[in-house]
Amino acid sequence: MFVLSVHLVHRYNTEMELMANSKDYILYSYFRSSASYRVRIALGLKGIQYEYRAVHLLNHGGEQLSASYKELNPSQEVPTLVHKGNIVAQSVAILDYLDRVAPGPRLFPEDPHQRALVMQACEIVNSGIQPVHNLRVLKALGEQFGANEEQKKDWAVRWLNYGMTTLESFLKPHAGKFCFGDTLTAADCFLIPCLVSADRYAMTFDAYPTLTRIRRNCDELTAFTEASPTNVPDAPKS
Repeated sequence: MFVLSVHLVHRYNTEMELMANSKDYILYSYFRSSASYRVRIALGLKGIQYEYRAVHLLNHGGEQLSASYKELNPSQEVPTLVHKGNIVAQSVAILDYLDRVAPGPRLFPEDPHQRALVMQACEIVNSGIQPVHNLRVLKALGEQFGANEEQKKDWAVRWLNYGMTTLESFLKPHAGKFCFGDTLTAADCFLIPCLVSADRYAMTFDAYPTLTRIRRNCDELTAFTEASPTNVPDAPKS
């Protein structure tokens, strides 16, 4: 993988990009983005090699807000996956897409009920935890309501605790080594970045023994460690 700042890219021509690159997959990512982190884990679990393109959410006023990146992803968010001319954004959609173009190992079970349970776990994170404490929301709290850094932290911790309490209760009867038994699923791809986000606020996990056990087991796997915000190309050097 190599890193290319999106700020240097003025126009995107997907077909020409793919002709010029040896890898079929291009991931636009930011090291600290938990949504990007989910996709990096999924790509690792499936053994997919990909080209990493960094989109820094703070530099130059936010590289994701550039007109050129908006052509690629109208939401102006990360991650964005490009695969053989197909552009897919939003982490749930990307993981579902990967299951269909690179099915083994599956991230969402084929059984309808088991698939729904995995999707439920993903959505607890995706719609109930991450959106209310992401960079855009925390920035708005300061700009619109005058929240200081300590108040922003309290806000983030509140929703992280709420979500992790929900996950602990929901996953406890289903979990083994991982979120659902001893088989890795999309739920694990979503859980671990959520817990890493909690680390940024020095949160403790004593109340979440199930989540702690799952995290310990995931931390032993290369797909998770290589996807970590500390190990990707745009991770800060210090």
